[in-house]
Amino acid sequence: MSSSTTTALSRQPLAQVLRNLTDPRDRRGVRHDLPTVLSLAVTGVLAGCRSLTAIWEHTTDLTAADLETLGLQVGQALPSESTIRRVLHDLDPTDLDTHVRSWFCTRTGTIEGRTVIAVDGKTMRGARTGKDPAPHLLAALDQATGTVLAQARVADKSNEIPALRELLKPLDLDGVVVSADAMHTQTDTAEWITQQGGHYVFTVKGNQKTLRRMLKKLPWKDVPSTSWGDVSHGRRVRRTVKAVEAPTWVDFPGAAQVVQVRRTRTTKDRRSAGKNGGGSAKRTTVEVVYLVCSLPMGQAQPEQVAAWVRGHWKIENRLHWVRDVVFDEDHHQLRTANGPENMATLRNLAISLIRLFHGPSACIASATRSLSRQPKRAIKLLTQPTT
Repeated sequence: MSSSTTTALSRQPLAQVLRNLTDPRDRRGVRHDLPTVLSLAVTGVLAGCRSLTAIWEHTTDLTAADLETLGLQVGQALPSESTIRRVLHDLDPTDLDTHVRSWFCTRTGTIEGRTVIAVDGKTMRGARTGKDPAPHLLAALDQATGTVLAQARVADKSNEIPALRELLKPLDLDGVVVSADAMHTQTDTAEWITQQGGHYVFTVKGNQKTLRRMLKKLPWKDVPSTSWGDVSHGRRVRRTVKAVEAPTWVDFPGAAQVVQVRRTRTTKDRRSAGKNGGGSAKRTTVEVVYLVCSLPMGQAQPEQVAAWVRGHWKIENRLHWVRDVVFDEDHHQLRTANGPENMATLRNLAISLIRLFHGPSACIASATRSLSRQPKRAIKLLTQPTT
């Protein structure tokens, strides 16, 4: 993408970008243009709507001025719930993701001086049918802003490993750090990322048994550490990180440093509580994981790598948990054709818009409740460019 195109996109509101999508419907009988239908759907999702019926009901509460801002002509009837459903059913998800991605990629942030992209997958359990498995979607999250840069469906008879390259291929990875879980600790993936000018932080687990066994034998007791703790969902977790330059015998493409992460997790054990006087018992577990990073320690200190790793682990809470709990995605029953994938993209889009305008730490549940009460603010997110 040229710099002039990037500059133009950075000045456009997202509603304008939606006008560049290809309408899959036959022109005959079309009463509402594609950008208007999508803008109404996005506004509903921003308000926390969990179903297509809820989205349609939300549009009926909008004023004539609100509807006109979103593209509906004065006196024009609202699109029905079935119209919204057909649009999401037929719309090419790759086309939608391409245009949304191009817009959000002009608004990435940095962590410790670098753009860091976390890649992780999620299965849409509610979209499972009798014949076909539930769609599995792979997402790329900008750790700094909390926005979703790209999403792609994993082929039913494949897995996330080849899908990662397809997901990231349209992105400019020059200087970018890609974080992913142990499934993606593959030599082909590491080579591909470094060939694109990017860097990686991968977890080493059972799929690389020999490498993990050798990393475990390193003299970690003599290595200085950095630690941090956090509390989430009733669990207290403390992480201790150590890093060393990768030894010459580490047979992994581009590996420049090795990191050990010790996670100590403390939770309340309700089963044991009350047995000895009714006090709340605690249960502590310790897990040690190893990572490989393609950036040498001179360019990425352990504290930086720790921040990237911490950001990757948060993708579960910042994206998957939000889609499941706030938007009830696993119980949504839009199952056929492109509907599930497009609906997931709209949820990603809503989450990303809220974080761009209200900050990466914005509470999505609180924001959607507020936007449902003040629909003009939701429309503003869609129709005004970020600054």
